[in-house]
Amino acid sequence: MPRLIPSLTATSTLLLTLLSTPLLAQQAAPSEAGGESPNQATEALQRPPLAERSELEARALEQRLQAKEQQHLQAADERFLALWLPANVGEPSGVVILLPGDDGNADSAQSVGPLRRKLPDAGWHSLSLSLPDPNSDMPAPRSAELVAEPAPVSVDTAQDETPDSAPASAEEPAPTPAADAPPTAQEQQKAHTERVLARIESAIAFATEQQARSIVLLGHGSGAYWAARYLAERQPAEVRNLLVVAANVPAGYSPPLDELIPQLQLATGDFYYKDQLLDRQAASRRMQASKRQKHPSYIQIAMKALPGNRETEQEQLYRRIKGWLTLNIQAK
Repeated sequence: MPRLIPSLTATSTLLLTLLSTPLLAQQAAPSEAGGESPNQATEALQRPPLAERSELEARALEQRLQAKEQQHLQAADERFLALWLPANVGEPSGVVILLPGDDGNADSAQSVGPLRRKLPDAGWHSLSLSLPDPNSDMPAPRSAELVAEPAPVSVDTAQDETPDSAPASAEEPAPTPAADAPPTAQEQQKAHTERVLARIESAIAFATEQQARSIVLLGHGSGAYWAARYLAERQPAEVRNLLVVAANVPAGYSPPLDELIPQLQLATGDFYYKDQLLDRQAASRRMQASKRQKHPSYIQIAMKALPGNRETEQEQLYRRIKGWLTLNIQAK
């Protein structure tokens, strides 16, 4: 009996070895067959760009407002939302195109929204635009290319290469091109300017299709700057009238409005709030510049801000603009 124990132990060891051999061979098969490792199979996901705030607000307006108020206009390679209301008279006076400020949208509760709804009762079509986000709100550019994984190096190639060996070709491999550098502030401003001006141009083309007798650009806040800049750069024959409300210049842009507006020599209504110091000072500079330029039809209208009664404040603005349109409009 004692002699059988070593024999049984050797037999058990042999059986375990035979049973484990197929399992080890199966585990090693992928790497020996040249299969991909987990690192080689991983690919960087392409992240979609973030939606702009203005785009999200436009989608919300599309869901909230009636379809008959919505016009989807084309500007260069992008479509954008504009809100359209026809005049409530048989013979409309024309179209007022409203440009909101950077912090607003096509139906902003401050100025733009109330005006676009009330102007049809004064005999004017209203067309309120969605403008793209200012530069400070634009998402950082992202590369659309996938990140490439390093090519696997075979064992044979690694063994053949030594520090002393030289490649067969004397030419150096071409360097991998670096990723595109992010746009500069000047490039961002230029791109943003082109987007805004393209939307204004598209709106004017739409207004022209409506057989409008007169087309008026009305800008609120920084929208006033874009209206004036478009008129200065493009000089459209269809537009002879400009209205600005609480006008200001977007951060980082030039020229100032006291240089931009007086040189237009168009019928201009400049509405500002006299109890706000900075607005009053800026309006004074515009008035002085218009006198130096001998502007033939520049009119300033001072208003009182009523922060505790927005409805009355908006009604005051509407009545002042309605009066200006009645007395000072210039047909094309």
